[in-house]
Amino acid sequence: MLRAEEVSRVPRPRTAPPAWVLVALACAGQFLVVLDVSVVNVALPSMRADLGLSEQGLQWVVNAYAIAFAGFMLLGGRAGDLYGRKRMFLVGLGLFTLASLGGGLAQESWQLLLARAVQGLGAAVLAPSTLTIVTSAVPEGAARARAIATWTAVGAGGGAAGGFVGGVLVDLWSWRWTLLINVPVGAAVLLGALWWLTESRAGDGRRLDVPGAVLVTAGLATLAYGISQTEAEGWTSAATVVPLVAGAALIGMFLLVEARTTAPLMPLGLLRLRSVASANTAMFLSGAAMFCMWFFMTLYAQNVLGYTPVQAGLALVPSSLAIVLGSKLAPRLMRVLGERKVAVLGTVVAVTGFAWQSTMRVDGSYVVAIMCPGILMMLGAGLATTPLAALAISGAAPGEAGLVSGLVNTSRTMGGSLGLAVMSTLAAARTGDDAGPGALTEGYALVFRVGAGVLAVGAVLMVVWLPRKRMGAEAVPEV
Repeated sequence: MLRAEEVSRVPRPRTAPPAWVLVALACAGQFLVVLDVSVVNVALPSMRADLGLSEQGLQWVVNAYAIAFAGFMLLGGRAGDLYGRKRMFLVGLGLFTLASLGGGLAQESWQLLLARAVQGLGAAVLAPSTLTIVTSAVPEGAARARAIATWTAVGAGGGAAGGFVGGVLVDLWSWRWTLLINVPVGAAVLLGALWWLTESRAGDGRRLDVPGAVLVTAGLATLAYGISQTEAEGWTSAATVVPLVAGAALIGMFLLVEARTTAPLMPLGLLRLRSVASANTAMFLSGAAMFCMWFFMTLYAQNVLGYTPVQAGLALVPSSLAIVLGSKLAPRLMRVLGERKVAVLGTVVAVTGFAWQSTMRVDGSYVVAIMCPGILMMLGAGLATTPLAALAISGAAPGEAGLVSGLVNTSRTMGGSLGLAVMSTLAAARTGDDAGPGALTEGYALVFRVGAGVLAVGAVLMVVWLPRKRMGAEAVPEV
């Protein structure tokens, strides 16, 4: 028989944590990932003044994060399957938190850009595990549907809150706190995950396609750099041609690797499916225009209209709420009209908003110059995204639904990264050496005219190419 003191030393099995705790941890991780896509936007003018960033540098504060996130997202999801979702959650969040600390303490522009790229890598490892943790924590049925809806709403809330949170932090302290705020929050979530999360995996022995992830990320970054060089160096200079050719070669090598590897990051066979190819192309074009909206609206509000960071963040709150509203309306409209018509409708609404925004003036009023066109742009984005994702997934085999969903998100983010490089170059070329409000307004207005054109092309493509399939009421997710 064991004595009392020996019994007290016997480790007791830890009771399983409540499901809501696991869902809360996963949602906190997702919130941080989505928040950091937009939270730095209102801090860009302050970053430029403090670190001497160029116009090119400003776009890379956003793009360094987005390109790393997009390029490694599919790899991050596969790593979670092979090595464990808890492990990848901890690795991704730890990397993200440390990079946030480095970015917040950066003294040189290159240090900030490097930290943002590492943040994007951490987010790519972290984000895919968050949804898997949610679905594993809650049994299938109505409870799981509510948990997924909560996860979706938190993600949308992170994007919506980014501008306002960033504005408050910049006004109260400095731009550095748009990054440093992640450190205490990330540390708290890390401790909670270490204590409460349990390991799970679904590996089948296949290797990670690391070469594919590195090639596509390097290719995108090199292409974006080449595009950004065109304004200062011209299209025929070596400083432009070399990175453009190198970027195209890297993308070509990526496609070659994907065609030959046994466990590709992006199975090219999926793109032979009309629904997958058309929806991903449409999402790429949509991302190329929509991603730029927050970047240039924030610059217009602060650099031309003279808004403070908090005012700029508050100015975009109606737009943020509009994308949530569009996402909620889309499933209901899809039951009545079908996915293709809703995707086209949303894109046309967004085109209207972009065209309206392109009429911006130096003395524009808030309602006419920011609020109304912003609501139309983001309402359209919310309406279009859900049916495009549903169409892509509906054409794939059940076992490939997660992969296709990841492809859709990757296409949108990649489109946004390259789109931002192109739009920033166009704006800088139109503005020239004149940094006055009039010249800046002309450059920003050109961006929205081009964005309207890109989305119009996307709408035509959707009409011609998207399948005419119509989902039944039971097939539309209530999220």
